[in-house]
Amino acid sequence: MDKAQAEDYLHSLLNKTLRITTDDTRMFMGRFRCTDSDRNIILSQAFEYRFPTSSSTGNTTSSSSPSSSTSEPTEATEEPTSRYLGQVVVPGAHISKIELEEFASQVKKDTQRQVVAVRPKEVQEGV
Repeated sequence: MDKAQAEDYLHSLLNKTLRITTDDTRMFMGRFRCTDSDRNIILSQAFEYRFPTSSSTGNTTSSSSPSSSTSEPTEATEEPTSRYLGQVVVPGAHISKIELEEFASQVKKDTQRQVVAVRPKEVQEGV
């Protein structure tokens, strides 16, 4: 992807809802506002979601296991905790995954816009 294509793609993401997962398993969901050369991302209207860890749910493994002190999410039935942050900067160095949140209603609107954009051409050709 060349620079112009990359810029066009970033512009297409402006004001879209992104889900960003960080290396400490937190997830941020909000509207994409901007980024920089260090891959820091600014989200507005953002929520932070923290998933329960095995230590916080009371599920403990044997103390001899080296993974018992890690903060990996469990397969537990507990819901993630969330809080509203407003505007947040997610450091690019800690981002592990970025996902575009699209709903069926958003995809349908785009399809309807394309149909409406084509219709005036057909009307002009028919005149």
